[in-house]
Parts: sequence; structure tokens; C-alpha cells
Amino acid sequence: MSKFLCSCWALLMALISFAQNQTADSLLKAIQGMQEDSLKVDALIQLSRNYYNDSWDNAIRYANEAKDLAARIGYKKGEALAFKGIGIAYYVMGQPVSAIGAWEESLKAFRSLNDKSGIANILGNLGGVYERSDEAKAMEYYLQSLSVAEEIGDNYRIATMMLNLGALYDKKSATAAKAMDAYRNAIAIATAHNYPDALGMATGNIGDLFLKKGEIDSALHYFKLAELNLQGNGNLPLALNNIGRAYLQAKNIPEATTYHQRAYQEASRSNNKLYMTQALLGLADIEVQKGENGLALKTYLEAEQLATELKANDELNKSYEGLSATYSRLRDYSHAYQYQVKLTDLKQKIYNKEADDKIKDLQFEFDLQKKETEINLLSRDKALQDVEIRRQRFAKNALTAGLIGIIAIVFILYRGYRNKVRTNQLLDKQKIEIEHLLLNILPEEVAHELQTEGSATPKNFEQVSVLFTDFKGFTKMADVLSPQELVAELNECFMAFDEIIEKHHLEKIKTIGDSYMCAGGIPVPDSNHATHIIEASFDIIRYLEQWNSRRIEKGLQPWELRIGIHVGPVVAGVVGKKKYAYDIWGSTVNIASRMESAGEPGKVNISSSMFELVRDQYECRYRGKIYAKNIGEIDMYFVDGVKAQTGEIPLAMTAS
Repeated sequence: MSKFLCSCWALLMALISFAQNQTADSLLKAIQGMQEDSLKVDALIQLSRNYYNDSWDNAIRYANEAKDLAARIGYKKGEALAFKGIGIAYYVMGQPVSAIGAWEESLKAFRSLNDKSGIANILGNLGGVYERSDEAKAMEYYLQSLSVAEEIGDNYRIATMMLNLGALYDKKSATAAKAMDAYRNAIAIATAHNYPDALGMATGNIGDLFLKKGEIDSALHYFKLAELNLQGNGNLPLALNNIGRAYLQAKNIPEATTYHQRAYQEASRSNNKLYMTQALLGLADIEVQKGENGLALKTYLEAEQLATELKANDELNKSYEGLSATYSRLRDYSHAYQYQVKLTDLKQKIYNKEADDKIKDLQFEFDLQKKETEINLLSRDKALQDVEIRRQRFAKNALTAGLIGIIAIVFILYRGYRNKVRTNQLLDKQKIEIEHLLLNILPEEVAHELQTEGSATPKNFEQVSVLFTDFKGFTKMADVLSPQELVAELNECFMAFDEIIEKHHLEKIKTIGDSYMCAGGIPVPDSNHATHIIEASFDIIRYLEQWNSRRIEKGLQPWELRIGIHVGPVVAGVVGKKKYAYDIWGSTVNIASRMESAGEPGKVNISSSMFELVRDQYECRYRGKIYAKNIGEIDMYFVDGVKAQTGEIPLAMTAS
């Protein structure tokens, strides 16, 4: 189970509750008339906390103002608290590097004041931010925080550090037994001093220990105790995710889905990316169980993005495993292999760290045993001591020689292994780069066929949407602009078009001068290609309107764009030998081009064939006929917008 720094969240919730006593407006008015002294620093810190509910950017802004003023007037306590607030904001926003920087500055300020309560607080926070990327460093910070808390009798901090240490013990099989003792100690302290948030975290962690052993009923009992104690607390999504995991293990899919969705919604309210990631992983596992591999893929990718931002190795490991397995089930073996490589690299990184830790532990035990031997020798009489010393010296030399030999052999084997791993990684990286270059030129399916078969077979597609765009009066614009300006502005538009069609799962075919051509439903058939290409058209028009508004503000001439769409059969394939190009042919392409030339700037002009596909979804306006060579007259329609929809969106759809 992924644990969280409950002390940081408890502090955050307390600050939010306190900040609600004053509104941002009243504080702002009060601050405007204040002198630049410590009272104004405290007011700015309070204003920053007041924004914890609404705007983390404003929270950082006013905390920075407090920090700068505190530095100018030499108010160290205010400087320490301001840096602490900045760190909290960055941590919740999923920016761990910035959070560490702010908290390290806060720690310096608290140490200069010998404020041990503040020191314990920040040491615990730093341990929490390192827990998912550097466990050894997290352990170091937690132990330091616990030591200071015990020195000053801070029971709440002692309970939360017990929880965090238990979380680290739980990750290693060698120390798993210590985890239960740590959690029980935390429960005892939390119960004695009435700390519901710490009690909720401890019961949840014990539930996770039972879940790992397959004792689902006991796990659910403790998880629901955690949910009860964490009501109104920022760690509530953790309890909800745990209940969802337990129900999934019990094959109760509806309950598992409900709890993971609740967890995602609760985490989203406070923008807690870690709990959002864990909820997404749970929902993806459920989608896999239901055989919905397409939805699972989308959810795993979203979880991977958040886990990468957070540098959360546990969640990233689960994302890679899920993505590799899901791509394999979808027969996309190229992507499955890529994620398997990522998974192997991540595990290799973790393995190296664990090996280092084991070496440190062995060295510690060796040193301890040596000291004990020396103490025993001192307790014996002198004659026996001399004999024993000679024996120990001989044993020590033999042991040292043996250890040196073993270390040398291990080093040689390890170096050879690492060289082999690096060589394989380099070859894999080069292979992936080559594949990426090919994918930038051709659709993925066509590129795969070229790689495996050596050639790509042309294919007939019965129904493909084809879109053309063209700028009205482009020749006149070319006369008044330099070649560099013309190409730069046209490139800016086409790059935006590329992003839009990729977003809507369309395939770019080519550009011809100022004309842009794309298609939907190829090379992989798509039942929704007509809707996708209409939505892409609207996005292109909206983009150009915004782009033109900026041009008009600069006194430049706006660009006007026509869009035409037709749907029908095409032939698609690769042409060329040295410079591959994926293209399509047929009367459908010609009619789409006629739809564009007969359209109007800022409008989406479609044929009657396309109209029949989208008439139930979009408001369309008949505008007459146009003659097409070898086809005859074709009806044309403008697409004015989406028809009003009725009904509610199911919860499962919104959550995914």
C-alpha cells in the first residue's frame, strides 16, 4: 500500500480550518494599511493559508511576499513559516523538487531559532516527499524528526513518525514484522491523545497488512475504521482506495468501482495527485477485470503521467506493468515491449539501491560483532587474553583476505553484468529511436508492416472521411509578405492543425501549398470517424479565430480558411522508395476538394453523404448543389453546431 505523509496533511487541514475564519477580502484590506513589520508578515502568511481552499498560485504568491518582507526586517520565525507554506503548496501541486527547496530553507530558519517543534515538523515533511524516490533518505529524515519529537514530548509528531516508519518497514520483507509493531504504537498514542487522523492512518495501514496475507474480511474491517476516522481529512481518499482494492480482490467489481471513483473525486477536490494516481490504477485494474482493455489503456496512461510528475516509483512501477500487459492483450507488441523495457530499467534502479542497503547492513553487523569480541577479550585474564588476541588476529586476517577476495570477484562479475545491461539498453534505445522516426512519417500499422514484411500492401476502405482546408486569398498574401514570414506563419498554423487532428484520432495525409489534407477511419477503421473529423473542423476554426484576433491586435491582416469534408471509399497505400509517403486516392478525395473550394471562410461545408452520417448529432443547413465531374450534382450543407443533448452522463464515464 502507498502511504502518505499524514502529519503534513493534518497540518494542512488544520491550516485550512483556521484560515476559514477570515475571508481573503478582509485580510487584503487590512494588509493594505499595515506597516512593514512582523504583524504584516503574519497577516500575509494567514492570507496565503486562506487560499489553500481556492488557489495554490495565490497561496504561493502571498507566502513569497511574507518571506521577502520577513527577510527585510529580520523576522526569522515569519521567514520559516512562509517557506513552510510555500513547500506545502508545491507538494500538493505535485512539484516535489520545489517543495524540497522551500522546506530546506524553512529548516535552516527553524534551526537558527532552535525551534524544535518546527524542526521536527519540517524533517517529517522532507521524509514524506522522499519516501517514493529515496527510501534511505526518507528513513533518515523520519528518524531525525522522531528523535526531536521525543526530546520535546510532541506526542502527535511521535505518532505520525511511527506511522511513516511503519510504511517504510512494510516495503521490505526483512523488516515487515516491525511494521505491525510501529502501527500499534501509533494507535496507542493516537487513542490516548485523541488524534483521529493518525488513528485513521494506522488502522488503514494494518488493514493493508491483512490484505497482503489474503485476509480480506479483516482488511475491510480496518479499512472502514480508517474511513470513519479520516472523514473531513485530506487522507480520506487513501482509505477509499484501500477499500476499493479489497473489494476488487474479493471479485466485488461494483463496490470496488464505487470506492475508487469516490477516492478520485475526493483527491481531485484538493488536487492531490498521488491519491488521484492510486485511484486511476485501481480503476484501470477493474477495467482489465471487465475485459475493457481500451479503457484500461487510457486510464493506465493517465496514471503513468501523474506518477512520472511525482517521481513516485511504486505507482510508476504499477503503471508500467499495467501498460505492458494491456498493450500485449491489444496485440500492440511494439508498445508492450517499450513499457517492459521501462519496467525493467525501473526495477534495476530499485534493485541497485536495495543491494547498497544490504551491503550497509552487513557492514554494520560485522562492525558490531567485532566490538563485542573486543569487549569479551578485555574481561579475561591476561594470559588467556594474549592467546585469544593472537587467535583473533589470525582469524581477522583470514576473514579480511577472504572478504577482499569475495569483494573482488563480486566486483568483476557486477561490472561485467552492468556493461552487458548498458549495451542492451543502448541497442534498445537506438531501435526505439529508429521506430519513432518511421512513425513520424507513416501510420503505425503501415510502419509495422514495412518493418516486418519489407513492403506495405495498398488497401481498400469502404468508408473514410476526407477533409481539405485552404486559405482564401493566399496568393495575394504571398505578394505582400516576405518568403520567411509567409512560411513561418503557414508553419505555425499547420503545426496547430497537426495537434488538433492527433487529438481527434485522424491521420494527416499531406500539405499542398496552403492546403491541408487529413482523413478519418484509416489506416485503422473507426466507427466514429465522422464525428471526430467534424469536431476537428470546429477546433481548427476556433484556433484560427484566436490566431486572427492576435493578428488584428498587431494591425495585421487576418487569414480566412475554408473547410470541406466528404465521406466515401478510398484506396490507401505507400508510394515512393527512398522517401516514403502515405497517400489516398479515389473520387472521394476529389469531391472533398470540391466541398472545400465551394465553401465559405469560417464554415464547415459537407457533402450529402457526410450529412447522412452526422444529421442526428449536428445542426446542418442546406445550401444548394454543386456539380462534380463524373459524379453529377451533389447536395451541400453547412455544419452550424452540435445539437442540444438530453439525459445525464453516467458516473463511470465521467470518472474514466
